[in-house]
Amino acid sequence: MVARLLCVTQQPISRTLSQPVALQCLDARGRSVDLPAVLGYDPADPWAVEVSFGRPSETVRWLIGRDLLLAGMTDPVGEGDVQLSPSIDEYGRAAVVIELSSPHGRLVTQLSTRDLGSFLGRTLAAVPEGTESIDLDRLVAELTRSEA
Repeated sequence: MVARLLCVTQQPISRTLSQPVALQCLDARGRSVDLPAVLGYDPADPWAVEVSFGRPSETVRWLIGRDLLLAGMTDPVGEGDVQLSPSIDEYGRAAVVIELSSPHGRLVTQLSTRDLGSFLGRTLAAVPEGTESIDLDRLVAELTRSEA
């Protein structure tokens, strides 16, 4: 009998969270269509949630404050580029209306409150509200690093 030593190197575990969702939008004829999107959260930037959607070659990414998303589930919040408000979808389910505005256009969409709440719950488990912090030394090093 020969004993072998098996070496297993573990890759660092990514703490980044993501969740595919469907944003409901109205097309030019007023019909509801689902826009596939992904919610993303990186504990290294604990105050922001990324919403990305679009074609692989033309992905649109929006960073929205996690606190804004939490508040938007129950109350109208935001001003300017991002506004949220609680609503009801066409099937009578709780939803959050998300309005995104930029110089290139405006998108009004809604997301299931259940899906958003589930995702935000995972972010809160990773970084509880009030415990957010950022490594300023690392941030300064990244910002001042010269590209070679």
